[in-house]
Amino acid sequence: MFSVRGRGIARLAATILVSGLVATGAIATAGPALADEGAPGAGGVTAKFGGFTEDKGSVEITEKNGTKWSVGGGLFKMEVDGGGTLFTYCIDLRTGAKRDFDYKEVGWDESSLHNNGNAGKILWILENSYPKLSAETLGGKVGADLSKGEAAAGTQAAIWTLSDNVVATPKDEDAEKLKEYLLEKAVELDEPTASLSLSPATVAGKAGEKLGPITVTTNATAKLAAAPGTPAGVQVVDKAGKPVTEAKNGDQVYFDVPAGTADGTAELTAEATTKVSLGRAFVSIDGPSQTLILAGSSDSTVTAKASATWAKKGAVPSVSVAKDCAKGGLEVIASNKGDEAWTFDLKGTSYTVAAGETKNIAVPLAEDEAYKFTITGPNGFEETFEGVLDCKTATPGPKPSETPSTTPSATPSTPSTTAGTTGDTTGGTTTGGGDLAETGGSSATPMIAGIAAALVVVGGGAVFFLRKKKTAGQ
Repeated sequence: MFSVRGRGIARLAATILVSGLVATGAIATAGPALADEGAPGAGGVTAKFGGFTEDKGSVEITEKNGTKWSVGGGLFKMEVDGGGTLFTYCIDLRTGAKRDFDYKEVGWDESSLHNNGNAGKILWILENSYPKLSAETLGGKVGADLSKGEAAAGTQAAIWTLSDNVVATPKDEDAEKLKEYLLEKAVELDEPTASLSLSPATVAGKAGEKLGPITVTTNATAKLAAAPGTPAGVQVVDKAGKPVTEAKNGDQVYFDVPAGTADGTAELTAEATTKVSLGRAFVSIDGPSQTLILAGSSDSTVTAKASATWAKKGAVPSVSVAKDCAKGGLEVIASNKGDEAWTFDLKGTSYTVAAGETKNIAVPLAEDEAYKFTITGPNGFEETFEGVLDCKTATPGPKPSETPSTTPSATPSTPSTTAGTTGDTTGGTTTGGGDLAETGGSSATPMIAGIAAALVVVGGGAVFFLRKKKTAGQ
């Protein structure tokens, strides 16, 4: 674990993790197929957003400029790919949440929490409120008869106060008591451990070497295996060269590639059944949608993958891309494990990576800016990265149309600036990813509709997460 204040270590861990989540490139050499190009990442939980549970209530939001509006606040339900159920709260109030969108587990530095000094307090609230503690238990602490919906609304209001810098007031008095209690008692906690990740997710070298190390980060025990099609003799081993089939948090493993093995690739798969740690952030991988934070988890299936590439001579490149929210852009990490220099083009600029060198290249981006670029190398090496940088909570703006739709209204109505509130919008989303969900994505959210529409134009395939496009040869 590491503190939200220890940003240096946190950022390094996030950089390694996101590098793994970029998946793999196209290498024109013999070997097993790499990860499915449709998959956005190589570690952690992927889950589908399902909308509100029954545990919700009405919350009035007061912006710093005095604008007031009402929204539903409470628990969301998500279904995990491979089995399991998650419950989450919103930490991006003014951004729409889309039903049936897929979400990916990420660290704080890869989300809107990257520069939020209250992230540790939000985690304390999750550990000390609903649903971790029952509504009855919480009612006893605040001297109120809390229902589950009131407990959820009070918890969400406390979280929004810290995540979105607003005054969030539950309309129920008992829920308001809970909110005030949580904000008064909250203290900073360390960021939780990932459910499962492999860092880095790509390694390179020459036959006759152990390629790695690959560090396992997990809150469980992971089962390890070489993927089908791995060249004969290539094994997953520990530092001493002993074959391994399991790993715990912090363990390091390698690809052992015997001398004489033909140029090629191999893939390691890791899998665990575990409860995802409270406080892990979840970001959409299907398009613009609000950021969520984990409040509860059943036993869930989590997976991660890492790949290795080796060649006898010449440059042996590998490339990963990390979303760097602290610097407002991307960090391209280019390595060359071969014996010759490797030169490639990135967005119109030429870079050379000497034999044995690793070069970090900063690619500045504006918030919500889409990007797409391809990096090539010898032996058919080609990797394409595309996505959208999303590192901030949305800022206050005009209220979208009252009717949820796939594309928000381009002529939103003006929010109330009086003590009165807009209509409460706690229900009524439909499946298919077309409608805005109840909090943040409700019709009462003051999200700038023009920005939302522009993001739709960018393309449904553009994602907050780093995603790779299918390349030739795979």
